[in-house]
Amino acid sequence: MSSPMTPGITAGRLPADTLAENFEDLHAPYAPHEAAVAADRCYFCYDAPCVTACPTDIDIPLFIRQISTGTPEAAAKTIFDQNILGGMCARVCPTEDLCEQACVRELAEGKPVEIGRLQRHATDTLMARQNHPYERAPATGKKVAIVGAGPAGLACAHRLAMYGHDVTIYDAEEKAGGLNEFGIAAYKTTDNFAAREVDWLLGIGGITIKTGMRLGDNLSLDDLTGCFPAVFLSIGLGGVNALRSEGEDKDGVRDAVEFIAALRQASDLASIPVGRDVVVIGGGMTAVDAAVQSKLLGAQNVTIAYRRGREAMSASEFEQDLAASKGVRLMFNVQPKAIHGDSTVNEIELEYTSDDGDGLKGTGETIRLPASQVFKAIGQALETESNLKLEGRKIAVTGAGRTSRDGVWAGGDCASGGDDLTVTAVAEGRDAAEDIHAALSA
Repeated sequence: MSSPMTPGITAGRLPADTLAENFEDLHAPYAPHEAAVAADRCYFCYDAPCVTACPTDIDIPLFIRQISTGTPEAAAKTIFDQNILGGMCARVCPTEDLCEQACVRELAEGKPVEIGRLQRHATDTLMARQNHPYERAPATGKKVAIVGAGPAGLACAHRLAMYGHDVTIYDAEEKAGGLNEFGIAAYKTTDNFAAREVDWLLGIGGITIKTGMRLGDNLSLDDLTGCFPAVFLSIGLGGVNALRSEGEDKDGVRDAVEFIAALRQASDLASIPVGRDVVVIGGGMTAVDAAVQSKLLGAQNVTIAYRRGREAMSASEFEQDLAASKGVRLMFNVQPKAIHGDSTVNEIELEYTSDDGDGLKGTGETIRLPASQVFKAIGQALETESNLKLEGRKIAVTGAGRTSRDGVWAGGDCASGGDDLTVTAVAEGRDAAEDIHAALSA
């Protein structure tokens, strides 16, 4: 674990005005006239490929037509009917790999309709209103427990509350939001949007959030199933995988997710210490977020080291290009071999890799890079014992999130199947809620 006193890791490398500029909104919101122009580019396809590419099945041509006709609030309702966290997804969803990649304009001209920014325009417009756009059905008297106040849990809770059920969400942190609040780069969700979205979502009523409650610690699945006819688990993946490299325990080696969370919760960006030479191990969105933010905080040299080729990175091409544009060096086909230094890291040794068809192997050839800080972003694992059937490192589910235990559903990153994306988690939470409601109504 690194600390502000670790040699080579310093807070306030850049002045406050530079930091503020560096962490401005990644994609500025549309002005109304800009949204109208962008909406007019849509062909409003009947059998729209963008809808097929959306994990939450939003009727994209419909909401864009509603924007083009001057009714962004109606467009937002179209979005929220399928994705109640459409505001956050408009900011963080990899639209360039999903709906925008499938856009006919992209295929014909190489420039898609900017669906994500249009979605943000619509949802921001409606969320600025005081009244919540949904009303609860008459109370059913049925109660549901949800463990985890992240995207899947919040989406599940809202849909169940809309049907008239009473929902209690338990979360391990002291603040709701999950990945949206703690795990996404600060420049993607500015102005405390994640917390504001949670408050807006709770406007439906019927949802109680209890924080500081961790499954396997002060919360038991047996107790929950004894008190609630239905339980939905959306506990994410809390445990960070180890590098399994010599010197991993040295000061200056840190989990990337912890770094991102600390940055997101900081009231003063100048208080976040960062190394002069930073190396991030991994190839996903977390690796990119940690690397880019290190650079924005003032790190001089930042490198992402990934064990496979560029095409295998789970981070989108847009995210890779974003990192490169910020001055981050991307190294491929290298894996950590050892971390050098006395008690504190000052160098990392990487081994080149190759895959001859029988799996990834080290070649024996190595390279050393200066490193005052090393971030681990190599995936996470389930961190709780739930006595449920597992599939790999996740809870095994069938259908709309049903687990091996009656009365228990799961969704989001902790559940098998699907991509580890906010938009996928929302879809899984929504669909589980529909299945839970059907079970409670039977």
